[in-house]
Amino acid sequence: MRSRVVITGLGIVAPNGVGVPNFLEAIKAGRSGITFHQELADLKFSCQIGGIPPITETHKHQYFSELQLHQLNSSGIIYGVIAGMEAWQNAGLPIANDEPDWESGIMFGTGILGIDKIREAIYKVDQGQVRRLGSTAVVQTMTSGVSAYLAGMLGCGNQISANSSACATGTEALLIAYDRIALGQAKRMLAGSCNDHGPYIWGGFDAMRVLPYQYNQTPEQGSRPMSATASGFVPASGAGALVLESLESALARNATIYAEVLGGHVNSGGQRSGGTMTAPNPIAVSRCIQKALEQAEIPPSAVDVIDGHLTATSKDPAEVSAWSDALGRRGKDFPYINSLKSMVGHCLSAAGSVECVASVLELRYGFIYPSINSETIHPEIESLIDSDKIPQQLIHKDVQVIAKANFGFGDVNACAILKKFNLE
Repeated sequence: MRSRVVITGLGIVAPNGVGVPNFLEAIKAGRSGITFHQELADLKFSCQIGGIPPITETHKHQYFSELQLHQLNSSGIIYGVIAGMEAWQNAGLPIANDEPDWESGIMFGTGILGIDKIREAIYKVDQGQVRRLGSTAVVQTMTSGVSAYLAGMLGCGNQISANSSACATGTEALLIAYDRIALGQAKRMLAGSCNDHGPYIWGGFDAMRVLPYQYNQTPEQGSRPMSATASGFVPASGAGALVLESLESALARNATIYAEVLGGHVNSGGQRSGGTMTAPNPIAVSRCIQKALEQAEIPPSAVDVIDGHLTATSKDPAEVSAWSDALGRRGKDFPYINSLKSMVGHCLSAAGSVECVASVLELRYGFIYPSINSETIHPEIESLIDSDKIPQQLIHKDVQVIAKANFGFGDVNACAILKKFNLE
């Protein structure tokens, strides 16, 4: 028998807000975190806008020691550790003393970690200065770097690992953590994901011509999911973190419970039936959603809100169509659907965890955040669902169930079903 799993802590480093209170205020207000970056213009990028979290030196010194900050040059490590530590503190959990906390683990994913540190290291090695790399070049660039940092800072002694599944990484990390607790192999798991920022991460996407170039003077209008005028995704960065815990453990320590994880599913389209390295197989997307609902043991009619992947590319209509097919709902019967990317851009491997934090806040505080820049809905989407189902303004509503999904390069999918917590 699987244990019930709840969420008891949140942490966030997003382009429109660092820390849960700031982020909550921003998404309710529909505040964009997309800005113009002169560095991208100087490097002759077509798209010169992006989402970079407003991290300050105060933030860094709040969570890192002076020794840890020495030669720290990985934005992903900074984002991930800050989000992870905030989530742990938000959950009211202690830091282990001499003995590890055997019942707590970490699953914190990423795509590429420490790209600026890698660049710095390449230059030094090529110049014959390998002895000047410093002692942290490896831990700042290994995929499991954030998990390793957090494990040492918190003293977690259960599974400490990292996953990597492109844009599906964050939602997949949550589901891996969920399974470990549901199967009784851990009481608590810190789940999340992060992504570096900057030209060495975003350059490949600019070369693929999948980023918008028309909004360099109006960056806040650049990310336009589900819009007829969408012209590509805005690159972004950040981290999100969630503390998952067995219901028994959460109740025993009288923890604040933000939401419950009912289940989920991950799969791949095998790059068949329309799926490619960069585009999802629509059959696999629908199947992933349906399997997630089956594991959660809820009918499609129970879904109140879809927090979509919805990147503001030509694939948005196909995603909405897949949701409609999977749920068997359309028109006015379709659930509300929104995209956090309209405000923060596409945080790449951090997207899933940043968006999961937003979904949990919607359940906890009873609202649906606006999907900004989608006033002119794509005609293919408007033919499937009622336009009122894409919120243009904040909606106050007692939301019970949110389906959260992300789809990534390599034709990989992840869908989690989140529910407002109810003890019965």
